[in-house]
Amino acid sequence: MTGTHSVEKIGGTSMAATSTVFDNVLVAGREGRDLYNRIFVVSAYAGMTDLLLEHKKSGEPGVHAQFVLNEGDAAWRAALETVREAMHARNREMFVRPESLAEANGFVDRRVDALRACLDDLARLRAHGRFCLKEQLVTVREMLAGLGEAHSAHSTALLLCDRGVNARFVDLTLWNEDAMASLDTRIREALAPIDLTTQMPIVTGYAGCEGGMVRRYARGYSEMTFSRLAVLTGAREAIIHKEFHLSSADPKLVGEDKARKIGRTNYDVADQLANLGMEAIHPRAGRGLRQAQIPLRVRNTFDRNDEGTLIRGDYVSDKPRVEIVTGLRTVYALQFFEQDMVGEKGFDSAILEVLTRHGTWIVSKSSNANTITHYLSTNAATVARVVADLEAAYPGATVSSALVAMVSVIGSDISEPGLVPRALVALERAGVEMIAMQHQIRNVDVQFIVERDAFDTAVCALHEALVVGGAATARRRAAA
Repeated sequence: MTGTHSVEKIGGTSMAATSTVFDNVLVAGREGRDLYNRIFVVSAYAGMTDLLLEHKKSGEPGVHAQFVLNEGDAAWRAALETVREAMHARNREMFVRPESLAEANGFVDRRVDALRACLDDLARLRAHGRFCLKEQLVTVREMLAGLGEAHSAHSTALLLCDRGVNARFVDLTLWNEDAMASLDTRIREALAPIDLTTQMPIVTGYAGCEGGMVRRYARGYSEMTFSRLAVLTGAREAIIHKEFHLSSADPKLVGEDKARKIGRTNYDVADQLANLGMEAIHPRAGRGLRQAQIPLRVRNTFDRNDEGTLIRGDYVSDKPRVEIVTGLRTVYALQFFEQDMVGEKGFDSAILEVLTRHGTWIVSKSSNANTITHYLSTNAATVARVVADLEAAYPGATVSSALVAMVSVIGSDISEPGLVPRALVALERAGVEMIAMQHQIRNVDVQFIVERDAFDTAVCALHEALVVGGAATARRRAAA
């Protein structure tokens, strides 16, 4: 049964803009009953998870990475104190009432002190040299990740209460609990005593549950919590608040005057974006919403009056068109050539087993009689290990890798006649040499493989020809 409420997630960058989040999302001019029938799932404040685990992009070690490195207790203890100071600094920026600031800082101190005590115990155990702490280190990562979301959810609920909103801090981080229930059970039990018509739940994006959220979903765990909340409560709509509009291309690349906001699309397009790392939503989270037939809206936190992009399972554009041009600047093209492959089976599964074992993300794949090419989003060291394993298993094969870029044109229906020829002409005129191309029968995307340094030029050329020029062509046809 579809409810009357929404489930909404606020990303870390948006959370860091506290005043804007309150003015445009949490309160946004509402009063009385209009404030309620909304469940909010919050991420940690921008940069906080980097301090707790490791920097997402640079890899600079946070508390967890320092503890795993085991280069002396002083390093991880200093990293943990840096987290405490960062959380206190964030609280000082947000709270006006001294009592609320003291309560927020007290919450942080209790959590940080408990974590330090836990890590101290593990460090002493590790010092004996007879214990393997591999499983415990995974648990430590989960606990640290949960601290970031607990801080942001607790502070947000407290700030709302200061403004007269009946907010409830809903802590799913499983702090000081022994029983590891499923994610669904954790959510049902936490939401059971809450009346959505008179209370506003502020829920931690991290949930302590069997299997571990970080272990299963990496940094996408908050979107899984968000998705399951929407599905289990039968939400009318799921909403993600991000720091940008879902646009036809990166405005910084193609120009803000040329980028188009995508008003509507479907979950198929969202999956293609997730595959390229440009996530509208984590693919597993999107799957749950799609299966429950819950529409997803992606809104720009900083554009209060815009309704954002609505994603539905049944949407198809009324006319074939390209909605998005995006891609990956760096992809490894792993080519496996075996002259004796033709007519033989088993090569595909063997290559896949090696790629899976090394944890590589497969973006795309192509094959012919004697060659299988996988396009991988990974790093050079992993590719080198994959190549070595395949060469050892198949000494008669030629295995090679090359750094390339992938540009993808995507839409709910891109069956427009002449689209691919126009794309090829656009690339040629821009001086971009195409290395390879893949066009699926379902007419959802076309992938162009180009040289790495041609990525920006290719995106701009294809966006101009297929989005900007495509819209102009459609207008001319309508007027004819």
